[in-house]
Amino acid sequence: MLTVQNQMRIKMESRSVNEGFARQAVAAFLTQLDPTMEELSDIKTVVSEAVTNSIVHGYRDRPGYITVSVRLLEGRTVEIKVRDQGCGIADIEQARQPMFTTGDDTRSGMGFTIMESFTDRVRVRSSPGRGTLVTLVRTLAGRQGARA
Repeated sequence: MLTVQNQMRIKMESRSVNEGFARQAVAAFLTQLDPTMEELSDIKTVVSEAVTNSIVHGYRDRPGYITVSVRLLEGRTVEIKVRDQGCGIADIEQARQPMFTTGDDTRSGMGFTIMESFTDRVRVRSSPGRGTLVTLVRTLAGRQGARA
């Protein structure tokens, strides 16, 4: 079990304008690890994907709340959890397949695929009618000479 070095949590309404806020808040928190620009970009992307999934698929057209938690663990490991109390996912394996979407034809169905591409580990727990928890883990290499 890795020791927690620092942590933060934000709770926001499931409004599309809050996706950018979540992305920037997580990025700002991670600056204490002095990540590379590529690492920061990757993390911002996965946060955007997870929060957007909660807004578009979890809550659909009804309001709700999304909680984003970040833990900085020893060894420059970052754990991000995105939780909603939306409709949940009936078939997680199907939802994780590339091109699968429950949204309209403007949705690419690549959210989980993108999250898996930019992290070391993605875990999805969901209960229909109760919501979804997506856990994203990434160990940062950081810049030459960065302090942990």
